[in-house]
Amino acid sequence: MQRPEGEAFPTAFQAVLLYGALLLCQLFVGAALRDMRGFVQLTPDQLSALTLVLAHGCVFVVVMHFQNITYRSLFHHSSASRRATLALIVPPVLLLVPALMLMISAVLEVLVRIAPMSRWEETLFQRISDSGIASVIAACVLAPVLEEMLFRGIVLRGFLRQYSRGQAILWSAILFGAAHMNIYQFVVGVAMGMVLGWLYERTRSLIPCIALHGAYNCGPFAMGRLMSSHSGNVSMTSVAMVWLASLAAAACGTMALRRMLSPRAR
Repeated sequence: MQRPEGEAFPTAFQAVLLYGALLLCQLFVGAALRDMRGFVQLTPDQLSALTLVLAHGCVFVVVMHFQNITYRSLFHHSSASRRATLALIVPPVLLLVPALMLMISAVLEVLVRIAPMSRWEETLFQRISDSGIASVIAACVLAPVLEEMLFRGIVLRGFLRQYSRGQAILWSAILFGAAHMNIYQFVVGVAMGMVLGWLYERTRSLIPCIALHGAYNCGPFAMGRLMSSHSGNVSMTSVAMVWLASLAAAACGTMALRRMLSPRAR
């Protein structure tokens, strides 16, 4: 029996269980694909990307059927047109990305000094920063789309029906950070989750959220290419100019978003 679309789901506890179910799906799907590795002829990175898609797909099919949610409604639950959202909201959202990257990177640098990474964590982040095509697609396309569908499209959407705006955004951001299962990505996840949560609460659309998430995830790959092209030699003047330009862009983007999204337009 399907629930009516307006009924609140998930609660905070149900959201934790939902993520647990996703992890189990990833475990089983990954094991099945590894057993078939000789037949499908995929690299480890390609297997990871395929596992991500199939596991999320299984969870989404069940939840969306149970909740009677369509993909159209999931991606854009707003009275504003998709074209208007894409044309008017996404550009200023993208202006936030450089400053977010710089500020979060500065916080992470302090955190690493306080709590140095283990060898396993260093290996994990080295693998994430790998610029192979499968890694780029997984980080810049698959993860933003699938994670926004889950954490904003399903979890935050349900939280906003049950909790105050601030509580809903905060708890969904904490869950988003905890889902990455290490302290460094937890910090990134909570910070980004707050921004993405505010953006979704104001627009009721995953379009700007996916754009911001994808652009942010593309940052490490772009920075890696930029640093390698400069052989790691960057002057303090260049760093200062990057900070100034990033903060100026973020200020312009923030003012534009506040003007368009306050009071909330749906």
